[in-house]
Amino acid sequence: MNELLCKWFVKDHENTEDPAVRESYGKLAGVVGIISNLILCAAKILIGIVSGSIAIIGDGINNLADASSSVITLVGFKLASMPEDKEHPYGHARYEYITGMIVSILIVLVGVELGQSSIDKVMHPQPLDFSWTIVLVLVLSIAIKIWQALFNIKVGNKIDSMTLIATGADSRNDVISTTVVLISVLVGEFAGIAIDGYMGCLVALFIIWSGISLVRETISPLLGEAPDDELVSEIRRLALAPDAILGVHDLVVHNYGPGKVFASIHIEVDADGDLMESHDLADDIEKQAADRLNIMLTCHLDPIKLNDPLVNQMMALTAKTVGETEGITNAHDLRVVPGVTHTNIIFDVVIEPGCKYSEEELHAIFEKKVKACDEKYCVVINFDKSYVN
Repeated sequence: MNELLCKWFVKDHENTEDPAVRESYGKLAGVVGIISNLILCAAKILIGIVSGSIAIIGDGINNLADASSSVITLVGFKLASMPEDKEHPYGHARYEYITGMIVSILIVLVGVELGQSSIDKVMHPQPLDFSWTIVLVLVLSIAIKIWQALFNIKVGNKIDSMTLIATGADSRNDVISTTVVLISVLVGEFAGIAIDGYMGCLVALFIIWSGISLVRETISPLLGEAPDDELVSEIRRLALAPDAILGVHDLVVHNYGPGKVFASIHIEVDADGDLMESHDLADDIEKQAADRLNIMLTCHLDPIKLNDPLVNQMMALTAKTVGETEGITNAHDLRVVPGVTHTNIIFDVVIEPGCKYSEEELHAIFEKKVKACDEKYCVVINFDKSYVN
């Protein structure tokens, strides 16, 4: 059924890299969520009022919040699809992340409200009216929520949407909460134990915990999280594919929302090679990154002296020192600047997060190794941070 909905309502549904297709998926998920949640909300609140169950009413209110979340999802996808403008040259795709965070916050608020009502129910318990109609509505609700969860999570993974994944997780949580409500109704009828308020408290705690977890997940890309390891590997593999590329470093990836990824990388080439050929090679790598990975990549050329014995000696020495020193990733961009009284050995060192050495300590470690070769050698280090995993 999920595949049929996508085929019927999403034009060119397989082309998920197209912003228009992503927007269509978002609209479809939003409409499906609004319709199904409003039906569930009306049915549960009506049954809850008739039976006097605060847990059922609370579950219905949760469905109303889900319908509101679907409206927010619709608006979010619409805003995220807006083209670039003067004030936002990188586009508006991060609206999708903001939407996901709003949905997550709403989940927390619903949990708090349900918790307050449930505590009141614990303090002032009342018997529930039982009917098999109530059981049937709750069972149907569980079935619909299972379908909602599978639909949203599948579509979310397909178009890489944190908002839809969060919505799917919320539907999955509703399956658990409604199952808890069903158990309380059955226990109250057949065991004569009033656990409705207590079960409502459990549902509230679960909703709050789930909402907080989703807030943490959706806020991470807004803060600027590290890029996916697989994406980093793909970029490096693409850049290193030509035989003329000697190495790569200083890869930085900026995520401005789904389908809006910008990156830069330094590629090492032979300093004695043809500059125009190297430039053409960089252009080709950038074009392949756009075509294959949908990334706007910028390549910076770093010339490497391959026929200088001193450069080769220092490169081997710095590489060995990196391997022996915990907390640094690599040394690169090495060049030698000779002088009358001393010779500068200049290079960059990439520091890992949590490195136990200070920059002064690292400088001393490298300087000791280099000066062991010749006291006239002076070390000049530019320290970089690693922006990828």
